[in-house]
Amino acid sequence: MMFSRIAGTGGFVPGAPVTNQDLVDRGIDTSDEWVSERTGIRCRHLVSDGMSTSQLAIEAARRALESAGLKAADLDMVIVATTTPDMVFPSTACLVQGALGMPVGAAAFDLQAVCSGFVYALTVADKFIRSGSHRRVLVIGAETLSRILDWTDRGTCVLFGDGAGAVILEADETPGILATAMHADGSQAGILSVSGQVSGGNLIGCPFIRMDGQAVFKYAVRVLSEVAQEVLDQAVLPLVQLDWLIPHQANIRIMQATAKKLGVLPERVVVTVDRHGNTSAASVPLALDVAVRDGRIKRGQTVLVEGVGGGFTWGAALLRY
Repeated sequence: MMFSRIAGTGGFVPGAPVTNQDLVDRGIDTSDEWVSERTGIRCRHLVSDGMSTSQLAIEAARRALESAGLKAADLDMVIVATTTPDMVFPSTACLVQGALGMPVGAAAFDLQAVCSGFVYALTVADKFIRSGSHRRVLVIGAETLSRILDWTDRGTCVLFGDGAGAVILEADETPGILATAMHADGSQAGILSVSGQVSGGNLIGCPFIRMDGQAVFKYAVRVLSEVAQEVLDQAVLPLVQLDWLIPHQANIRIMQATAKKLGVLPERVVVTVDRHGNTSAASVPLALDVAVRDGRIKRGQTVLVEGVGGGFTWGAALLRY
């Protein structure tokens, strides 16, 4: 039986860090203390004019390929998890496929599950590899969320950042993806959404992120702890054998509450929200790449990644790196 494993990781964030004080200096009605105490965020990265989601994805992909010791010609599929594609169509994944020089005919498609997108995409890629139809899949989470922020709404604009993270998933006889789970609850669509759409050349609805912060917090802590336990149970892995937890990097309080509910020690939680903010589908692969490159995550260790976002969606994957 064939399984899948992560062969390489990559991450990319644009430009210099934008601190909380930088936002204050730009006229945002907030303070460094207000943002950092409530969210754990100290800075984020924002794209410059003319920079696209696909450009971020391409840079992260190139670094993942280098990490894996592979070339774009070795890939037979790319999945891009994003809420902020370059255009309505073609997909951001097709743009990435073309720019990287992947083989003509290699499958390419976008996946939309907002902040759970990378976990969803990783799960889908794992299924393709296990089926035997594909051997190497590039999985990317990439976002330019600054393009859909209302900069007069301090409750949301200070939370988000831009970036991309990527992994190369390849076929292997030894399991690397030990268990996965994906869930959604469409009845909660209203607590986190961007309702805008284009119709007849006109914008209908709101083009900005709107969020009920308290509702999201309560829902997120519950489902993140539940889905983490779900994949641990699937793999029959005791919590004491889990080396690392990488939750969606949205809010340090959500992450701390989830870890406490699970019984995971704080030093075993990978945290990058302080330097990246909430990068939606990019947050988990960015955090994974940071922890791999700084030496915390080592080959053979178990890592639980999980995401939760608008939809409402949530999911988790248990990995042996």
